[in-house]
Amino acid sequence: MDFVTVLLIIAAVAVGFALITGIRIVPQAKVMVVERLGKFHSVATSGLNILIPFLDSPRAIEMRVGNRVMRSNLVDLREQVMGFETVQVITHDNVNMEVGSVIYYQIVDPAKALYQVENLALAIEQLTMTNLRNVMGGLTLDQTLTSRETVNTKLRIVLDEATEKWGVKVTRVELREIEPPQAIKAAMAKQMTAERERRAEVTKAEGDKSAAILQAEGEKISRILRAEAERDAEVARAEGHKRAVMLEAEGKAEATRLVFEAIHQGRATPEVLALRYMETLQELGKGDNKMFIPYEATAALGAVSAIKDLFSETAPKRAPAQAAPATRAPSAAALSAQAIARGASVPEAATLVGTPAVPVRRTRPASESQDD
Repeated sequence: MDFVTVLLIIAAVAVGFALITGIRIVPQAKVMVVERLGKFHSVATSGLNILIPFLDSPRAIEMRVGNRVMRSNLVDLREQVMGFETVQVITHDNVNMEVGSVIYYQIVDPAKALYQVENLALAIEQLTMTNLRNVMGGLTLDQTLTSRETVNTKLRIVLDEATEKWGVKVTRVELREIEPPQAIKAAMAKQMTAERERRAEVTKAEGDKSAAILQAEGEKISRILRAEAERDAEVARAEGHKRAVMLEAEGKAEATRLVFEAIHQGRATPEVLALRYMETLQELGKGDNKMFIPYEATAALGAVSAIKDLFSETAPKRAPAQAAPATRAPSAAALSAQAIARGASVPEAATLVGTPAVPVRRTRPASESQDD
């Protein structure tokens, strides 16, 4: 084998090695930063890329995966997640607590990410911790527990401004956990219990108040309805009683009118009226029940006197030689019976009202006085 042949073989091997090392395939969503003679040359995108051997070389980048830092020739353009361990922070009201956070970022300019910062992962981590302490130091304990969205927004704005020159876009920052001291936890538990008890008492008091108001309103409406019902009932009873009294009065008036007309049309004599009066008294005296008639006791004697006068008129007259007794006035009952028989108006009033009428006294003849 001569020298030329050996030289051709060496050249072929060199060309083959150059072709193998110069052809690079970049996966999707990743890029490769290419340096030529130690200077930034270009960014190899996804697909087939040819590099000049011994002149072009990829620049490695350090990426953090979990707790490990890895070197790679490819720069991942997808959104990355970086979680940090809990750090000690002091709130505005001097409460020590441990806070853990998670940051989401994306490399938008691979050249800046490689040449503007030495260690991108370490820089982001330290920047996040320092700004987290600053933000949490301006808030009280209650604000840190209830205003996580405010803390996340402030951290994202601060980190996004700081990492812009590094070619990194911070998309989201989340507080993973907030751990106050054990004493603060116990106090918070007591406060929560007291607050819940207070809310329960307030809710119970409001319920009792509403129930009392509803019960009072119900009683009020019930009393109003009951009063209206009683009023209507009283009005109805009064109207009924009024109607009954009117009907009774009309009936009595009609009965009195009919009796009065019957007496006048029948032309009853005083003797018949006296007999009917005596019969009526006998009927009223029967039985255990008694009825008291508001007439004077002399009325009954007057009726008897009227009957005696009747029999005296039918008997023969005595001799004039007999001495005549002293003249006396007729009784009230006799005069009343005679007045009723003649249709006088005074006895009618006495019958209707139930009180004895005062008869008009007149002088009896001497013959009647002697017969008595």
